Amino acid sequence: MECRTGCGACCIAPSISSPIPGMNGGKPAGVRCIQLTTDNKCMLFGKRERPAVCINLRASEEMCGKASEEAYSYLEYLERATDIINM
Repeated sequence: MECRTGCGACCIAPSISSPIPGMNGGKPAGVRCIQLTTDNKCMLFGKRERPAVCINLRASEEMCGKASEEAYSYLEYLERATDIINM
C-alpha cells in the first residue's frame, strides 16, 4: 500500500523518541512533526536525516484505514495502548 497523499497521521499521532532535525528530543504523541509541511508532506522524505523509525514505518490497510481520520484514530489508539507511563 502507498501512503495516502496529504494524510500525515503517522507524523502527528504517535510519539517518536529518536531525534528529528529540529526536534532533538523526538516528539510527543499528538504533536505535529516540525518536518511536516502544511499540506502534510515530509520534508525529510528520501533524505538521510530522516529518522530510522520513519523510514521503517510502512503504510498498511490496517494502520491507514480508508481515510486520514481512521489512520489518526488507529495510531492514537496504538499510542495509548503502548504508553508504559500511563499503564
